[in-house]
Amino acid sequence: MALVLTEEQRLLRDSAHDFLADNAPVESLRKLRDERNALGYDPEVWQNMAELGWASIILPEQYGGLDFGFTGLGLIMEETGRTLLASPIFASAVVGASTLLLGGSDEQKETMLPAIASGKLTLALALEETHHHRPTHIATTATYSDGKYLISGQKTLVLDGHSADKIIVVARTSGDEKSTDGISLFLVDRSASGVSVQRTTMVDSRNAANITLDAVSVNSDALVGELNEGWQILDPVLDRGRVALAAEMMGLSLEAFDRTIAYLKQREQFGALIGSFQALQHRAAQMQADIELCRSVILQALSSVDEAPEQLPLLASLAKAKLNELSKLATNEAVQMHGGIGVTDELEIGFFLKRARVAMQIFGDTGFHKNRYATLCGY
Repeated sequence: MALVLTEEQRLLRDSAHDFLADNAPVESLRKLRDERNALGYDPEVWQNMAELGWASIILPEQYGGLDFGFTGLGLIMEETGRTLLASPIFASAVVGASTLLLGGSDEQKETMLPAIASGKLTLALALEETHHHRPTHIATTATYSDGKYLISGQKTLVLDGHSADKIIVVARTSGDEKSTDGISLFLVDRSASGVSVQRTTMVDSRNAANITLDAVSVNSDALVGELNEGWQILDPVLDRGRVALAAEMMGLSLEAFDRTIAYLKQREQFGALIGSFQALQHRAAQMQADIELCRSVILQALSSVDEAPEQLPLLASLAKAKLNELSKLATNEAVQMHGGIGVTDELEIGFFLKRARVAMQIFGDTGFHKNRYATLCGY
């Protein structure tokens, strides 16, 4: 697995950087927050992203995709982290598209993947049921009756769940509550009878939802993959999501670092630039070292999705754990080195800290992934 980018990948990253700088700077997130935007993202920007091929970058050409590879998607995610872009790209183009690619039927793929590619269909994964990431702790049930499945349960932290067209519901069709056996995945219309959606706005000004399913009826063709075998799809989908999210966190860490270095070079204290203070230089050097280490981790994890999927579980947990730590360090240091103004809403640097805190919890915090990494290594 190469740890350097190809020319095509560099061009993609540069074009993504320019597009987002022009069309979705950090101030766009502030505007969405202040206006209490109903969708939580700019649909025009999302449509432009789809036209650029970002929503279809990992999809095969037969479904209207670019088939550019997961590394390309990771580079786009990194640039979205730099501008704190709020969009359905993670929930739909990463998690939703991966679920259908890995487990969808031919009919599901032919119907929905082109719609995802065009930006006309958005998906959301309804997985979590507790305050922490426990992907096998599924109490939501799906019972078969008269040719249909009746789904009942409660889901929390459903990313973009309030605006998604369809919800991928993780439900239990057999087995114990904490077992990987007996998990099944179902496609449910957000507007279906029995589905109750409560929008929640998080501290990072992004959107999630609490969803209640009360005997929601779906046909057998709503099942994604084999009955009781949903974990075989869900596990690699979560790993793909973790790597993509780690790439976004890499971007926000880089941007926080760059803004901090620029501030150190212009802020004067006691008659000297604060960047000349050795203590701050040491702290900045530590951030730089950690960034370079994590850059290699991210590239290897992204490459493994397409080139070495057997290594993905280990590398996904490594990437998420390391980027959790880096984003916490980079944003903490950024706020502290900016001084008192760093914690005010006036300065954008605080937005990066808030996003980092939320991203650290999605699909597993540092403790979860350190434990998983150790388990996968045989400890």
